[in-house]
Amino acid sequence: MKVGFLQMEPDFGRVRRNVERAFSLMGDCEADLMVLPELFNTGYQFASRDEVKALAEEVPEGFTTEAFIYEARKRKTYFVFGIAEKVRDRFFNSAVLVGPEGFIGVYRKIHLFSMERLWFAPGEDGFPVFDIGMARVGLMICVDWLFPEAARVLALEGADIICHPSNLVLPHCPDAMVTRCLENRVFAVTANRIGREERIPGKALNFIGKSQIVSPRGKILYRAPEDREEVRVLDISPEEARDKLITPENDIFLDRRKEFYERLV
Repeated sequence: MKVGFLQMEPDFGRVRRNVERAFSLMGDCEADLMVLPELFNTGYQFASRDEVKALAEEVPEGFTTEAFIYEARKRKTYFVFGIAEKVRDRFFNSAVLVGPEGFIGVYRKIHLFSMERLWFAPGEDGFPVFDIGMARVGLMICVDWLFPEAARVLALEGADIICHPSNLVLPHCPDAMVTRCLENRVFAVTANRIGREERIPGKALNFIGKSQIVSPRGKILYRAPEDREEVRVLDISPEEARDKLITPENDIFLDRRKEFYERLV
C-alpha cells in the first residue's frame, strides 16, 4: 500500500487557490492514501468568528470536499484533509476522508488548541476508524497527539494507520508520535504545514514542518524538513500494524491491567 503526505504553506483565506495548489503540488504522484494538513484550504490563524463563518464549508456539499471527491475518483486515491466545517450555526475544525467511492466520513477535533476555542466547537462523536479495504484508518488532528488516549482509542478500534492532519507550532509532536506508534503498534502519517502567520498582532505562529510517516515499531520512515513544501509517498504493509506482540508471551493490548488505571480516566 502506498501512503503519503503533502506538506505545504497555505495562503490565508484563498480557498480555491489552496485547493488547486495542493493538487498541483501532488502532481501525478501515485498513492493509495494521501494526508494533507489541518485547515489546509483556509490557513490557520483566524482573527474573528466572521472569518470562520465566511470560510467554513459544509461537508460533503462544500467546494473543497467535492473537489477532493472528484480527484479521488480520477486518481483512485483516498484523501484525508483538514478544513473548517460548517454545521448549521456551529463550526468545527474537521478532518474529512474521501475516496473513489465518494465521501466516507469526518472527524471533528476534540482537543481544541489555544484560540481555536474562540471559533470552533469541540467534536462530540469520538475518534472514528474507517475500513478502506486496503487498511483501517483512524483520524485525529494536530494537538490530539498530546493526549495518548486518542491514539490508544483508535488502535483499540482497529486502526492500522493514524491519519494526522496538523498545523504544529510546538516542537514535541514529531518525536511524540514515534511513541504513539510504538505503544499502539500502528502506522502514523502526520501532515503538517510550513510558514508563518501573524494575523493577530503579537501572536505570531511559526509552523514547524517535519511531516512524517512512522512505522508500528516506532521507526521514522521519512521526515520532511522544517521549511520546504514537499510530497512524499512510501510503500507500507498495513498487516504490520496487526501484530501486537512484544515478545511471544506479551501482547500490548491483552497484557493491559485495566483494573488499575481505567477508573482514573
